Amino acid sequence: MLINRSMPQAVVIPELAYRDVAEATVWLRDAFGFEERLRIGNHRAQLAVGEGCVILTQRRPEQGAGSTGAGEFRAPMRGEVTHSVIVRVENVDRHHARAVQCDVQIIRPPADYPYGERQYTAEDLGGHVWTFSQTLADVDPATWGGTLFNRV
Repeated sequence: MLINRSMPQAVVIPELAYRDVAEATVWLRDAFGFEERLRIGNHRAQLAVGEGCVILTQRRPEQGAGSTGAGEFRAPMRGEVTHSVIVRVENVDRHHARAVQCDVQIIRPPADYPYGERQYTAEDLGGHVWTFSQTLADVDPATWGGTLFNRV
């Protein structure tokens, strides 16, 4: 795959709509430790998180090249969950403490799960739901009812 400095190198990149991209950028940086990678005017930003990236937008797809005409990006309404983004972190408790210190709305506090992860879930200023996950152990999915398919 070719490298393009204008595009993050992550293979999957969530694109989330916010009413105010600049405000969301600062909030996500302060509350969750994301790093701004690229800003495009006041309507778009790329934020790095570990080896991943998320794009913040407030533009309509039809306003840019390659438009699908699929409609307007919009932020979710409070209480309506249409998606969630999972971010792997080194230490969930430390990450959670930072979020709490920034008055982030915590939906589910840190807890251990039988699939070998410790996770907490929070809602950001735009109503997006984020789950932060720390691996505790390599657990065979069959032990908790999952089925693992090998990738070729």
